[in-house]
Amino acid sequence: MSDRLNAWPTLVRADLAPMVDYLNRVVQVAGKYTLDEPFEAGWGNTVLNVTPRGLRTPTLRQRGTTFTVHYSLLDGDVAIEADKGSRTVPLSKGSVATFYASFCDAADELGIPGPRSSLICEIPDAPPRFGDDHVERVWDDHAARLIWTALDLAADGLEAWQAPFLGYRPRVGVMWGGFDLSATRYRARAAVPAPHQPPFLQNAQRDTYVSVGFSFGDAKAPDVGMYAYIWPPPDGLGDRSWGVEGAAWHPDAGLVRLPWARLRETADPHQAIVAFGDAVYDAAVETAGWPSELVGPRVEGWYMSRTPPGSVQHQHG
Repeated sequence: MSDRLNAWPTLVRADLAPMVDYLNRVVQVAGKYTLDEPFEAGWGNTVLNVTPRGLRTPTLRQRGTTFTVHYSLLDGDVAIEADKGSRTVPLSKGSVATFYASFCDAADELGIPGPRSSLICEIPDAPPRFGDDHVERVWDDHAARLIWTALDLAADGLEAWQAPFLGYRPRVGVMWGGFDLSATRYRARAAVPAPHQPPFLQNAQRDTYVSVGFSFGDAKAPDVGMYAYIWPPPDGLGDRSWGVEGAAWHPDAGLVRLPWARLRETADPHQAIVAFGDAVYDAAVETAGWPSELVGPRVEGWYMSRTPPGSVQHQHG
């Protein structure tokens, strides 16, 4: 029990909030480059991969230069890796404005233009642009490791949940605007976007989808933990079971939530994420007409390096 709880650490939003706020701003700098990539449903082209040490953009090919940007949360720096060389920019001191200027200088040395947009988005009360944010930041190694650990553990569970889905699914990754980890399943059926929403939501809501993710919370919903929703939102979600004790429907937010504190108390938090996602998809099948056949068998133990031929075990998800 103690080993499991240590692997799934206690997360207190108040303790993590300063670092989450800082990281939410600086990851948007490199995230802006993904907006010039070919659009994928639900902004699948934009998400940042969770790596062994932090968060990384996809490989970007722009104006004759191929590059990627790696935010190393465990080292407190950002590496720009390009075909022409590499540069490292520190995260551990200064303001967002200082980081942005240093990042653009380093990128320019590699022949990479600065991001076309310098707007800070999706953060209430933030200055309008990176260059306007002069608040001095204090880097917290412990908080950075906790943030990475939570993203890594949640991504592992969400990738296992996604594995048997036969339809379109962007890779599991961090949506840099809201700094939440997202796993989304789509089906080929058009939907009507909600009116008066910003363009990124208008684009995402053109298709029906089921989204399960992880968030560090915000002022309105302070619990760190898993969330899920179905688009368009169906009726009949209020009295459902969501696969894990402690998961509940929050009608005002239109979300199913599973607090991290309840997740880490389960016998197997990794499997609990899978069960949570499965319950949400079952709700989509039963209340919104999603096809159950889009989920194939969940295959356990198919590791070719050590699984003898003919010994595969199948489990339907």
